[in-house]
Amino acid sequence: MKDPYEVLGVSRDADEKEIKAAYRELAKKYHPDNYADSPLADLAEEKMKEVNEAYEYVMNNKKGGNSSSYGSGSYSTSSQYAQVRMMIQQNRLDEAERILDGETGDHSAEWYFLRGMCYFRRGWADQATQYFQRACTMEPNNMEYRQALENMRRQQAYGYGGYNTGNMQGGQCSMCDICTGIMCLDCLCRGC
Repeated sequence: MKDPYEVLGVSRDADEKEIKAAYRELAKKYHPDNYADSPLADLAEEKMKEVNEAYEYVMNNKKGGNSSSYGSGSYSTSSQYAQVRMMIQQNRLDEAERILDGETGDHSAEWYFLRGMCYFRRGWADQATQYFQRACTMEPNNMEYRQALENMRRQQAYGYGGYNTGNMQGGQCSMCDICTGIMCLDCLCRGC
């Protein structure tokens, strides 16, 4: 098992700001969305899991928390977000949302970000954008949150907004969708 400080690339006396910056850089580098349709997707997912566990371990030690041992697979309450991140990466969205829904009180910026990621994975761009926006408002200097919001805005600008945007509002098709479908069927029928 690797040293969590080594995984993050920080010294043992690094402050929280340095640790968070290192984590954000690694999260951007190994985020599963960067490796969609890539043969490196599984490797990136494993690396992201390792980075999440290392981050939770190091942050718990900095705060004097009684975290579980690094890499053990069991999580303390404060590391539930790492567990949620892994579930989202594995497309276990119902489980991730159950954990997020179980949190009471005021939600953190990370909670809004993770909820937005669940919506993003479901293809619900409008909801994802709202949650990413809220996370960015709460933590405007968080590059991971800002990048997610910017990606959503870019996708929506180019018409890749998911099921609840563009011509798919409410699950209904536009006339262009219907015409395109009929033309495709016609081509298939003529080929038979």
